[in-house]
Amino acid sequence: MLDYLFGRGVGSQLPREGLEVVYSRRSGRIKLVLHNKRVFATVKPSGAIALSVYGASLLTRSRTFRKSCVVVTDEAAAFVKQGKSAFCKFVIEAGSNVYPKGEVAVLDRVGRVVGVGSATMRGEFMREFKSGVAVKVREGSG
Repeated sequence: MLDYLFGRGVGSQLPREGLEVVYSRRSGRIKLVLHNKRVFATVKPSGAIALSVYGASLLTRSRTFRKSCVVVTDEAAAFVKQGKSAFCKFVIEAGSNVYPKGEVAVLDRVGRVVGVGSATMRGEFMREFKSGVAVKVREGSG
């Protein structure tokens, strides 16, 4: 599933040990994926995966996953850490796999994950626009 969402080879960065799957008592579907008792990802009812900051930080070792990331200025990174949206005018770089409503990780200039959320537009447009929300942040690292 990670290869499908983020590109071929990203799934190989998934830790081999310490993974645990939590199922919903009501529906019996997968609800959470844990790694060493920390939330790696949440599985939405639609079947889509919503990464946590911790999960995204484990996957950033993959070059392919970096194509699904958005890099923001240091000024904006401080706000994203608090869970606030990332605006287009602060986007330095956006990967080629960034699509509207797609799952993305927001990185600072150094490459640390400062938040995760969903993109509002294609990555190529984020750099061109000077106003508007680029990423609706679901979880900040702060």
